[in-house]
Amino acid sequence: MTTDVIERARKSLGTSSDAIYAMVARLAARTGGGRLLDVGCGVGQLWPFVSETFTDYVGADVLRYDGFPEGVELHTIDLDTGGVPLPDGFADVVAGIETIEHLENPRAYVRELVRLCKPGGWVIVTTPNQLSFLSKLSLVLKNEFSHFRGMNYPAHITALVATDLHRMAAECKLTDAVVDYSRCGRMPGVSWKWPGFLSRLLPRACSDNVALIARKPL
Repeated sequence: MTTDVIERARKSLGTSSDAIYAMVARLAARTGGGRLLDVGCGVGQLWPFVSETFTDYVGADVLRYDGFPEGVELHTIDLDTGGVPLPDGFADVVAGIETIEHLENPRAYVRELVRLCKPGGWVIVTTPNQLSFLSKLSLVLKNEFSHFRGMNYPAHITALVATDLHRMAAECKLTDAVVDYSRCGRMPGVSWKWPGFLSRLLPRACSDNVALIARKPL
């Protein structure tokens, strides 16, 4: 594993916002539970949000972050150069939470998530929302998406929109694809968040993050 990959992983801190995990929990509630594989798990912060839905949680990431739960199965990986050392159909649900934007080859990553998912199981992918009002304004005024400005490089290197996620799901023959948003986002020019009612009314415009859930055919 290269030093560059490790440094990019450390810059991410292995955490995301509670709004992202709550979004994933909403989507995971429709899956039927079972075993969850979290590819790009960071500190394992997703698990408390979905522990009532799943009976088993397994993590995979570049390194073991401080704070990752003791006694939880963890596999060390480098998704830029290889896959996860687990068999086909390992988990009922395979999640990639705020990981795809860190990778050089997002399509290879999605294919790996699908490989690891059982037939009839679900794949969940989240990433920063480039179609929010904040991100579009940043692109117009600064020629950079808000989550991909210089301060976020080289941790964030691949910007995607919901259409890209849909296309990748279709390429992998996934079905029942649904997009959702975190319903939490920062307002331009200030540190305030959009009011909750507005985020619910205009989720794409007022959310910092987007998710796709899709099913692997039997």
